[in-house]
Amino acid sequence: MALSVHWKTHIDAWQSSGLSQAAYCRQHQLAFSTFSARLRELRAEDTVSPSSPPRPVLLPIHVQPQSSPEAGLVLRHVKGHRLELPAGVSASWLAELWRRLD
Repeated sequence: MALSVHWKTHIDAWQSSGLSQAAYCRQHQLAFSTFSARLRELRAEDTVSPSSPPRPVLLPIHVQPQSSPEAGLVLRHVKGHRLELPAGVSASWLAELWRRLD
């Protein structure tokens, strides 16, 4: 069962407060045993159902023969963006660029 917003709010507030669990509970008049139980439930939810990794974005690619080997590489986005790269660009550099743009 998912935790209520009430308890998630308290747990978030406790984590950013710098207080111990006991001190936070005293300050907010919460039962320490209930707070600890809700914290365990939240941590169990996080380990059972971690957020899924982002899905990769697939882009259509159209390959056209180049008129000259020195022309390099031109990437065109459907929204009009254009990226021109020299012919000798490193494949590993290009792969890193794509990862950083993601």
